[in-house]
Amino acid sequence: MRAGLLQLTVGDDPAANVPLVRAAVREAVAGGAGFVLTPEVTNCLSSSRSHQARVLGTEETDAVLAMLRNEAARAGVWLLAGSLLFKTDDPDGRLANRSLLIDPDGGIAARYDKIHLFDVQVSAEETYRESAAIRPGTGAVTVQTPFAMLGLTVCYDVRFPQLYRQLAQAGAQVLTVPAAFSPVTGAAHWSVLLRARAIETGAWVLAPAQTGTHPASAGRQRRTWGHTMAVAPWGEVVLDAGTEPGVFHLDLDMKAVDDARARVPSLMHDRPFTPPEGWR
Repeated sequence: MRAGLLQLTVGDDPAANVPLVRAAVREAVAGGAGFVLTPEVTNCLSSSRSHQARVLGTEETDAVLAMLRNEAARAGVWLLAGSLLFKTDDPDGRLANRSLLIDPDGGIAARYDKIHLFDVQVSAEETYRESAAIRPGTGAVTVQTPFAMLGLTVCYDVRFPQLYRQLAQAGAQVLTVPAAFSPVTGAAHWSVLLRARAIETGAWVLAPAQTGTHPASAGRQRRTWGHTMAVAPWGEVVLDAGTEPGVFHLDLDMKAVDDARARVPSLMHDRPFTPPEGWR
């Protein structure tokens, strides 16, 4: 299967993002991709909760999702909407940060709501409280496709290896990590975390990313790290897209998963142990 990973610089206007993302999807398909992946928050990257409340809709009304479903059906490809922000029925108005796998007929094959939320102060000038705006998900998701079993995750999830281990032990051969990573943590941790998740699980890791300085009509303007990556099951970085927006292709070979797991079958070597004192 040929994958096409999109590296984007979306803004906070979903309507303006529709033609930008559509053009990138079509470029991926034109390059032979049968599996297209977009980054986190493909429909709207914004630091303003009030702006999000004005411009975002539900899954049923989101224009970017409707376009992606149409494009998947038009081209007959699998398409991962890395994540989209949707309004929910949460009592305090929090959004879902949801990754959706779209099948070649345009149907929704799987949904995953981001579990781990980015509540950190990465520098004196840069603080995030994702849980103030996002409702966390509660369940891990795998989905079988004709070319591989996928395990769906989003961005900050990458710091929680137990999630990836369980996805791999449930059969996932390809782990998706769409992201809008901070430049500070990206420079320090992005590559090594993705390589670690691939090495620990013997799986492909595909990480389409947002990049650059994002247009903002309200709130603080955001910057993201870029460096869309693909890591092979033995830990080799086979794609690092740098910082420019674009579409990047690679061919996925599931035999590489079998080979890595046969060489180091650590997914079968868990042993029970007593937790240390103070473990919670």
